[in-house]
Amino acid sequence: MARITGIGGVFIKASGDAKALAAWYRDHLGLELNDFGGAILHWQDDTAEDGGLTVWGTADPDGTWFSPSTASFMINYRVDDMDGMITQLTKAGIPILQGPEAHENGRFAWIMDPEGNKVELWEPKLWNEKNKG
Repeated sequence: MARITGIGGVFIKASGDAKALAAWYRDHLGLELNDFGGAILHWQDDTAEDGGLTVWGTADPDGTWFSPSTASFMINYRVDDMDGMITQLTKAGIPILQGPEAHENGRFAWIMDPEGNKVELWEPKLWNEKNKG
């Protein structure tokens, strides 16, 4: 059987100005935009101790994980410095909905983008119960 081998891209349909939305991700989350208006993220540039991976899953329809967003998806972005990211978002006036929280596989925080999509930020760590501290 042929199978999926990874995420080839994430594409967000803007409800307003697509260039402004891309600029928000550039200015506040450090996404380096290329001439075509999008970004290319290379795993070899990721320095997390987990060696790089992408998680895919589904959520129950009655769950609150994506709240307060009404979107049917949530994108999780890997970050290299959660404390630095929280500082820069806070300085820019972007509210932190929740977190940062420590879990077995790293630290997480959640924000909303300007179009109301919930964004999960993840600073990966190797799976270890001690990370929950």
